[in-house]
This record gives sequence, structure tokens and C-alpha cells, in this order.
Amino acid sequence: MDILKAATDWAKAELFSTPFFMLFGGVFMAASLGFWQLGKTEMAKAYIIPTLVAGALLLIIGLGLFFTNKSRITQFETMYNADASAFVASELARAEATLTEYKNIVFTAIPLIIAACALVIFLVNSPIWRASMITSIAMLVVILLIDGTAHARIDAYHQHLLSVENDMKK
Repeated sequence: MDILKAATDWAKAELFSTPFFMLFGGVFMAASLGFWQLGKTEMAKAYIIPTLVAGALLLIIGLGLFFTNKSRITQFETMYNADASAFVASELARAEATLTEYKNIVFTAIPLIIAACALVIFLVNSPIWRASMITSIAMLVVILLIDGTAHARIDAYHQHLLSVENDMKK
């Protein structure tokens, strides 16, 4: 039963953090609205579409993760009650796959994309390109901030799953 509580606590923590994607999405969309209404320069006007797109993407990510994790809470109890060892095995496989995704995407690909965007800022002088690259960097930093804490939670959950699996084998 301890692992069911750990799984539920992990999912509830994810439910707390995923609205931050939506919050930042709203901030980006508000910034887009501000640039649209108040932007007088060509550079300010260039931010309208990139910040709107970034805001929409963050909002979609947040909503998707929120509903996915919300449904997991009820699934956890059903799966655990059906077969506890199969539940631990499936959660362990999912946690390991998620940790690998974080390593490859969040902590490798995103920093490389940020570096590429920064390079484009130096090489291209067009306001729309600069605004797009700066907005992309800002959005990716938000993703890194939120997913950095999510990585720590899934790693702790993974360690807990490993200890439960070892206890089950004894």
C-alpha cells in the first residue's frame, strides 16, 4: 500500500506543477496582447505572433499534462488492486522511460536549441527573427524550470519503486 501512496503523491505533485505551464502560457499570451495594443516599434510588433504561439504551446502542454496525470490517480488504485507486482513493474518501466526522455530532450536537446536560438540572434538582424528566437529561448527556459523540478520528483519516485521492487523480490 506504501507504493500506492507514493504513486498517488507523485501524481498529485505533478498536478500541482503542471498549472505553471498554463500560468506562463497566460503570461506569454498577455504579453502578446500587450505588444499588439501598445507596441509602436517594429521590434515590439514583431513579438506579437511569437509570444502568442509560445503562450498557446505552453497552455496546451499544461492542459495535456494536467489531464493525463489527473486520470492516472484513479488508474493507480485500480492497477494496484488488480496486481501489485505488475503495477510496480509497469510504473518502474514508465519512470525509467520518462527519466530517459528527460535526459535526452529536456537536458540535452533543449539547451542545444537555446544555444542555436542565441546564435541566430547574433547572426540575423531581422526583428521577426530576433523576436522569435528570444521568445523561443524564454519559452524553453520556462520548460527547463518546470521540468527540472518534475525530473527530481520522478527520480525520487523511481528510487522508491526500485526499493519496493527489491523488497518484493525478498
